[in-house]
Amino acid sequence: MNRLGGSGVEVSALSFGAAAIANLYSEVGEAQAHDAVEAAWQRGIRYFDTAPHYGLGLSERRLGAALRDRPRDQYTISTKVGRRLEPSDGTGDDLAHGFAVPATHRRVWDFSADGVRRTLETSLERLGLDRVDVVYLHDPDEHAEEAFREGYPALEKLRGEGVIGAIGAGMNQAEMLTRFVRDTDVDVVLCAGRYTLLDQSALTGLLPAAHERGTSVVIGGAFNSGLLANPQPGATYNYTVAPSELVERALRLKSVADRHGTTLRAAALAFCAAHPAVASVLVGARSAHEVRDCAHQFAARVPAVFWQDLRAKGLLPADAPVPAEEPS
Repeated sequence: MNRLGGSGVEVSALSFGAAAIANLYSEVGEAQAHDAVEAAWQRGIRYFDTAPHYGLGLSERRLGAALRDRPRDQYTISTKVGRRLEPSDGTGDDLAHGFAVPATHRRVWDFSADGVRRTLETSLERLGLDRVDVVYLHDPDEHAEEAFREGYPALEKLRGEGVIGAIGAGMNQAEMLTRFVRDTDVDVVLCAGRYTLLDQSALTGLLPAAHERGTSVVIGGAFNSGLLANPQPGATYNYTVAPSELVERALRLKSVADRHGTTLRAAALAFCAAHPAVASVLVGARSAHEVRDCAHQFAARVPAVFWQDLRAKGLLPADAPVPAEEPS
């Protein structure tokens, strides 16, 4: 278990992202969702991440139900604020936002102090809990002023009151997360998709700043939403169809992995975990099978010669940390 910044909150090195079990892109049955969380528990995963945005609250409800019989002091759970859910009389589904659920609610951007508290209260109701361990400001890209002026101080106050143990921000970019690290007292940032074998943009500013300040980083999107899990034409990258040049690069990475007797999935996870600022690698899984595969890949040893070969071929920056090198 790794501690988040200066807080007392600890997380497992591999963590479970609960967006997929909220019908991300396609329906996931209740039993399948429950089994995915159960498989994560059986594989030693003790950090679970969710958000109101995921399936209009479905992720929180399913995760809370799956963990209900587990001792509360044996796992860490995080959720997010910034998108407040309001009942909607609209019809249809939520696929425009990526989730195959009925459009029973609409999302309202709200990083105000009142919005943060209200959103957290409803999240606790859906989770069936009286507290969560970590709360992130969720995707404040277009709402920076309100997030820094009101949202962050509200979380800081809740942390000071002991309502939550650790606070942070979660985004699909590194630049604003670097500002959070440098200008606030966040314990952790969740960086999705910006520190992978295909994109190391977090390496220049965010990760060094976090390491220097003692702020923890949770890395999400290790597979860049699919391309590094199974590189092929038509694979997804950043939630859309991957451009051909990235598919070609991913196939080159896979070829090197195959040559050295490892898998691209194992290498992708190992790379994310190797930076000293990283406390946990967050993987999204929609089934017990996917969870077990991720846990297996995360535990696999990637030979040192693989990283050497990537650098020699210009597929990995020379300054990117890799796992402690062992004899081949």
